[in-house]
Amino acid sequence: MTRYPTGAPRRMALALAAAAVFGSVFAAAVPASAAQPAATATAAGVIRVKSAYGLDETVTRLKADIASKGIRFFDEIDQSQLAEGAGLPLGPSKLLLFGNPPLGVQFLTSNPYAGLDWPVRMLVVQDEAGQVWVAWTDFAWMADRYGVTDRDAAFRMASEVSASIAGSAQK
Repeated sequence: MTRYPTGAPRRMALALAAAAVFGSVFAAAVPASAAQPAATATAAGVIRVKSAYGLDETVTRLKADIASKGIRFFDEIDQSQLAEGAGLPLGPSKLLLFGNPPLGVQFLTSNPYAGLDWPVRMLVVQDEAGQVWVAWTDFAWMADRYGVTDRDAAFRMASEVSASIAGSAQK
């Protein structure tokens, strides 16, 4: 029988384990080059496109395209406003949550943990140079992440729709 520490030693062991896990996650998120600004760094499985508009106009266009497609809009989160309320600096950043339940729930029926990435999240962020970007998680990457092999058509459809929505921010 394996014995695990209790009390303070257990908390210390858990803290060290968490530090090891999160340290490697954070290290992977660091840009490969120190010359590359953090705002332009991407992460595994992230697709991003350059917007031809300012942040607010980009958000307006994305939301209009979501509505025109009959997709359910869940929420808009102003992350820079949340950061300001916490006394932390953050450039303009808004997160949009939307989805088509008949499509998205298919992913959850294959692996309920896919709910961590559903509904769709589309990030609109302005970098230090003033350029606005639209970013979202690649659905092929999500399929691999959750080991979903029985929903190729659904993932393809979600990819096409997300790219189309993001395209509304381009000229």
